[in-house]
Amino acid sequence: MKLMRVGPVGQEKPALLDASGKIRDLSAHVADIGGAAISPESLKTLAAIDPSTLPELAADRIGACVAGTGKFICIGLNFSDHAAETGATVPPEPVIFMKATSAIVGPNDDVLIPRGSEKTDWEVELGVVIGKTAKYVSEADALDYVAGYCVSHDVSERAFQTERAGQWTKGKSCDTFGPIGPWLVTKDEIADPQNLGMWLKVNGETMQNGSSRTMVYGVAHVVSYLSQFMSLHPGDVISTGTPPGVGMGMKPQRFLKAGDVVELGIEGLGTQKQTFRADA
Repeated sequence: MKLMRVGPVGQEKPALLDASGKIRDLSAHVADIGGAAISPESLKTLAAIDPSTLPELAADRIGACVAGTGKFICIGLNFSDHAAETGATVPPEPVIFMKATSAIVGPNDDVLIPRGSEKTDWEVELGVVIGKTAKYVSEADALDYVAGYCVSHDVSERAFQTERAGQWTKGKSCDTFGPIGPWLVTKDEIADPQNLGMWLKVNGETMQNGSSRTMVYGVAHVVSYLSQFMSLHPGDVISTGTPPGVGMGMKPQRFLKAGDVVELGIEGLGTQKQTFRADA
């Protein structure tokens, strides 16, 4: 299934995309896409519904594909070719940092360049959405705890991230720096999360053209690894790293400015399109 949330900010309705591309209202069956609604049992129930029996919804705006995210966890330097372009060494264990949940927006919402920013950068990433509580899970069982996958745009302010004292979080958590969606694609539709094409364009120019094949630590490893340190709960999102082609890795470096349009997508998971604007 391709689950989604449609409507104005704060008023999104749960929905699914049917095989013909029509958006169908799930409001009569679940309150939202998140929490218990994305448990294995609930997803099985939703999958049994005939989409043609559901009302159609207009797609004036697509919201973030999951609601009520408690943790937005990111994995840094998780693509061998991306680590190489930035001059970094592949880490011996996954690098973990957090992105504030207040950064989450819809896949096509405007992204705000924060005050004082000179190095706002792009990163297309595979998002993993947790469907049931995971604690101390093995790598062999880890995917049992995944509800599905989505496109995640890990927008970053590199000066805030790397040139100022402290950790990376402040360069990752600015308002609107976390577009997710358009869909939460249930894991049964993705045969292999480690074999998905990933791309990103800025003003129509391809910047990133990679694959989840070059991920150092795969989805199952990351879910298992994180669960050793913290419980993962339904609706938590893990952004698993980016392939090469980010602005920071270019020579000379290149960053986003007001008016730039970024398009990105992942095979089987849909596309996003954002206009970047200066924050007020």
